[in-house]
Amino acid sequence: QVQLVESGGGLVQPGGSLRLSCAGSGFRLGTYAIGWFRQAPGKEREGVACISVSGSDTYYEGSVKGRFTISRDNAKNTAYLQMNSLRPEDTAIYYCATSSRLAKVPDDFGSWGQGTQVTVSS
Repeated sequence: QVQLVESGGGLVQPGGSLRLSCAGSGFRLGTYAIGWFRQAPGKEREGVACISVSGSDTYYEGSVKGRFTISRDNAKNTAYLQMNSLRPEDTAIYYCATSSRLAKVPDDFGSWGQGTQVTVSS
């Protein structure tokens, strides 16, 4: 059974950091590009970052460039999203998903995790 499980979310103060993990089970995560998305209440799901199968290519949404870093460890079947300098507007549920290629829109992604809540507040 193909499954993605996100973890690492929580409550953090503005300026703080979190590292999200996306663990795959039932399949080889290393054969897919991995994307991170977020959805805030009342807003559409938006692409945050994506990493290619090899890890050599990445995409970042404009507001997170320079603050977030996507990475992967195919040996551990896990992808990560390091989030630094967090802002209140980063508050959302964060999801990881698989794609056959580097992409940034939800329709290009197949399997999804259940999400992890990130709240940035003082």
